Amino acid sequence: MANTAATLPNADSPPTSNVVQNPRSDRPLYAGFSRFELELEFVQCLANPYYLNHLASQKVMQDTSFIEYIRYLQYFTQPTYTRYLSYPGPSLKALQLLQQEKFRQDILSPDIVSRLAAEFLLASIKSQ
Repeated sequence: MANTAATLPNADSPPTSNVVQNPRSDRPLYAGFSRFELELEFVQCLANPYYLNHLASQKVMQDTSFIEYIRYLQYFTQPTYTRYLSYPGPSLKALQLLQQEKFRQDILSPDIVSRLAAEFLLASIKSQ
């Protein structure tokens, strides 16, 4: 992940336990990255249907805290934050789909994963 801390928006400060202070600012770092950078990386990972399938197979998507986190990450749909996404189409589509309980169950199907992978790949190619 490139060091773009100077150009990233300032996120709300999370709890400071196990957090290293960034010597260049007052924003805390997690393993050297800001909270926004970690959230950005996670949202971009959601554009991978095989990753979504893995999360579903590990029953992560059944956890209410995961569902609340997905709801929280909806701020990426705002243009201010969308501009940081490498492939906004697939990432935002995944965020939208993950809000639906039926999708969180359906993503376990290899057919759904393959179809979504093809759809996301096509959307990524068109966005370049």
